[in-house]
Amino acid sequence: MAEELVQRGSYDEVRCLIRSRFKWLGGVSGITPVRATLGDLERLWKALDGVTHVYHLGGVTRAPDWRTFQKNNVQATLTLLGAVAQAAPGTIERVVVTSSLAAVGRGAEDVADETAPLDPVSRYGKSKAQMEQALAERHDMTASFHEKLPITVVRPPAVYGPRDADLFDFFQAVDRRVCPVVGGGDGRVSLVYAKDLARGVAEAAEAENTAGETYFLGGRAQSCTWNEVKAAATDALGHGALTVPVPGPLVGAVGAASEAWGWLSGSYPPLNREKAREIRHACTVCSSEKARADFGYAPATSLAEGVAETIRWYREEEWL
Repeated sequence: MAEELVQRGSYDEVRCLIRSRFKWLGGVSGITPVRATLGDLERLWKALDGVTHVYHLGGVTRAPDWRTFQKNNVQATLTLLGAVAQAAPGTIERVVVTSSLAAVGRGAEDVADETAPLDPVSRYGKSKAQMEQALAERHDMTASFHEKLPITVVRPPAVYGPRDADLFDFFQAVDRRVCPVVGGGDGRVSLVYAKDLARGVAEAAEAENTAGETYFLGGRAQSCTWNEVKAAATDALGHGALTVPVPGPLVGAVGAASEAWGWLSGSYPPLNREKAREIRHACTVCSSEKARADFGYAPATSLAEGVAETIRWYREEEWL
């Protein structure tokens, strides 16, 4: 997102909140680092002085307990918005808040759109749904809050690309030539390439008609199968991989085993019981038609191009 905002040239200054380490921002030129946490109100107020646009992408995607999700995804978002309302009421033009397809959870339809009710099946999805509901409740309680803060909510599906560590496990399995997939690999999923998503988020923030709206931002294709993702990966890697079907009822057991191993090794893995519940029961496909209609959202990267670029980056960084 930082790279996209710098490259667009729409802003005199791009400030990035940094807790302790620069991490991937260390390679981005043209940013102004601000060392603070979302709970550090004094530093937040200084950082927000004179800003026109706020992009809130920070959050927790996996954790072993609900308290961590509630603190970092719900309360921290409300704290930030309160700081924006206090520090930049006269200059703010748009605040973009990032939610997720996981907030929808059990979808009545195979393809979710923005009218779908929120019925999350995981703690992560629940935290994003509660965050959205809290924003809506504040809007209902006080018009001034919304008038000061023209908010746009974006809901990405699964995101992949350079630096991503969650879907990396899938590509690593393909690289090892043994690729477990749920069922026969024919299950459909919406994937969005990180650069396309960043561009879409910026476009949503800069459009005049998107305040107060919610948008799904998916990839160039509405959905693909895991077999298609695997095929793109094997093409990029230059070798094949054996598909190992995992029956749906066993996904939960695999997630529990992965979580137990993570506990023993001092980590919390991307595939855990919560993620297994999403795989089995949550809607995994969304429509970006509303975003296309409202501000011309048009992701440009094909699955083959995005996977090839992602694997190239993994190899350069010696992840593969």
